[in-house]
This record gives sequence, structure tokens and C-alpha cells, in this order.
Amino acid sequence: MREFLDLGVMLVLAIGAVAGLRLLHRLTAVRAAPLLAAPFLSGDIPDEHALSRFHARWYALTLLFLAFDVEMLFMYPWAVVVAGMGAAAVVEMFVFLGLLMCGVLYAWREGALRWA
Repeated sequence: MREFLDLGVMLVLAIGAVAGLRLLHRLTAVRAAPLLAAPFLSGDIPDEHALSRFHARWYALTLLFLAFDVEMLFMYPWAVVVAGMGAAAVVEMFVFLGLLMCGVLYAWREGALRWA
């Protein structure tokens, strides 16, 4: 029975602490100014809606970024085991990097990296 009494006292103390902190916050809080612009542009006044469509060239650039992101995903475990596997692991990684470089050259040739 003593355990339940201890548990009840702890519960009352916890609820009292939370209620006291909320009351203290309500008494000392400073009212914030209303937002003047939408928060998705870090406070700047937006030129377009936050859910507007992007130009198609950004999709190709995003896929290129994801290709290099996946490359890093594969290179971290490779770096851990390369010493144990020897030269074969180095050759395999350079083949993988060569295939990715072919993708970069293709994107460059198609103009996906041009900004204008």
C-alpha cells in the first residue's frame, strides 16, 4: 500500500510542477508580433505560393544530386572494408565512379547543369 501512496505523491508533485510552470509562463510571457510574411521564405515576402510548381530543369539537377548522394551512401561502407578486400574493392569502386561520371557527362551534354 505504501508504494501506491508514494506513486500518488509523485503524481501530484509532477502535475503541480507542470501546472506551476504553465502559470508562470502565462504570467511572464510577452506577446509576439503577428507574422508579416509566410515562414517558408525565412520571413521574406514571397513572390509565389509555397506549393507552386518548379521548372523542369530542377528535377534533372535533383536527380543528379541524388546520384551523388547514393554514391556517398555506398562509399562509407566501402571505406571500412577496402583494406580487407584488397585491390578488387578499389577496382570495383572506380568502375562505380566511372558509371556515375558517365551520368554526369550525359547531364552536362544535355544542358542540365546550365543555369541560364
